[in-house]
Amino acid sequence: MIVAAGSTTGAASLVQSVDWLAIAPPVVVAVAAVGVLVADLFADERRKPLLGYATVAALVVALGFLLPLRAGDRTTFCLTGDVQACSYTADHFALVIQALVLGGALLTALLSLGDTRRLPAGEFWFLLLSSAAGATLLPAARDLATLVVALEVASLPAFALVGIKRGDRRSSEAALKFFLSSVVATAVMLLGVSFVYAATGTMHLTEIAGRLDDVPGQLATLAGAGVVLTLVGFAFKTAAAPFHFWVPDTYVGAPLPIAAYLSVVGKAVGFSGLILVTVVGFPSYADVWGPALAVLAALTMTIGNVAALRQGATRARSAVRLLAWSSVGQAGYLLVPIAAAAYSSDEQIGSTVAYALMYAVVNLGAFAVAALVARSHPGNRLGDYRGLYATRPLAALTLAFFLLCLAGLPPGIIGLFAKVTVFSAAVDAGLGWLAVVMAVNVVIALYYYLRWTAELFRSPEPVTGDEQPPASHRPRVPAPLTTAIALTAVAGVALSGAPQLVLRFAAVSLF
Repeated sequence: MIVAAGSTTGAASLVQSVDWLAIAPPVVVAVAAVGVLVADLFADERRKPLLGYATVAALVVALGFLLPLRAGDRTTFCLTGDVQACSYTADHFALVIQALVLGGALLTALLSLGDTRRLPAGEFWFLLLSSAAGATLLPAARDLATLVVALEVASLPAFALVGIKRGDRRSSEAALKFFLSSVVATAVMLLGVSFVYAATGTMHLTEIAGRLDDVPGQLATLAGAGVVLTLVGFAFKTAAAPFHFWVPDTYVGAPLPIAAYLSVVGKAVGFSGLILVTVVGFPSYADVWGPALAVLAALTMTIGNVAALRQGATRARSAVRLLAWSSVGQAGYLLVPIAAAAYSSDEQIGSTVAYALMYAVVNLGAFAVAALVARSHPGNRLGDYRGLYATRPLAALTLAFFLLCLAGLPPGIIGLFAKVTVFSAAVDAGLGWLAVVMAVNVVIALYYYLRWTAELFRSPEPVTGDEQPPASHRPRVPAPLTTAIALTAVAGVALSGAPQLVLRFAAVSLF
């Protein structure tokens, strides 16, 4: 129990009760981050690898703490006497996104194990856990102050993770672009938040929703400007066009596991914040953010897919660049149900959550296979995947399955159903034009996903005896990397066999 200093028996109670079980997932990750940093001070070089395994263990424990919260009925840090105005809510929306974030961070840690020889191990694991702690806190935040703090705790360590490769100019440039774009986004968002607070006099999203309905006339312009600026700030965070320019260079310059982390966890953070401020905080301004997000969705998916279509097979790191542009296109699909929620009900948000879960599994799997190929082909060109089936048949089949899921083709049933769910959300909301744009973009994406898939099964280019490396010299695949590929493959197959596991979120209200 936390008791405010100076409280008296006769005065209104200021006693604040903390539900430690509700906040356990982000707290466990945050404590583990501090523990790893302190342990790094005393561990010798031979014991540094243990820090990575400690990180994995902490993320597994944090995932375990989600199980007793599955009822989704816990709140804490509430205003005295008002259980509706809370700063932390462990509802179903928060729990699903927390599971996505922690699972994504866990797979990122597995991809990184054994691959941090050129990186400062202690700092790397500390930054990864710190970012994951902020990302875990954000979907449960229900006031603007906690939301902004969680967003920055998730973002600031990510800047350092992108540029953590010492002596790598490309990595430093990527980190600088990522940092500058995020700083601008944060400045715009904070200005919007301050305007909203000035107009409503509260930071809690549920109270903001009620007070925006009855803003005094002289403050109406201020409130509207605050809503727009807040949305623009989150548009940067979600990599929605035209605020997407940092994505390809950041993904290419970052260590491959961190690119995977940003493509899934970073995206989950941005979309969670956007959903909370629009659906929970600003429902009375649905006539503003609904059309705006619909236009952004169309623009984002079109720019992302067209740019991915233009990636050449011989360009250095073209495989990672294609995945980067693909993630921009996928962000457009994720925006569709949020825009649709402005025209119907917040149940449309479940379509975004269902699609995000599918995307997280298969995109992390694609990055995991890319990390495997990069061990023998550091250039990571699309041409390097030619004939992969002849040398690594299981990896080729797995990558083909992931690409077909992203394309929405069988046997990637979960990808097909997830796209149909998003498409239905647009149609049900009366956004027929957006559904048509999405259908066109799905066809565009089919081409580059199938082109990459076909490359896996083509005959490998002939090489001379001097160029052919002996089988004994083939780079050994670390067990954690194999585990990451296997986990994502099993999850993808399971979701394709039982798509209702995630699609059920599209039919219920998560708040």
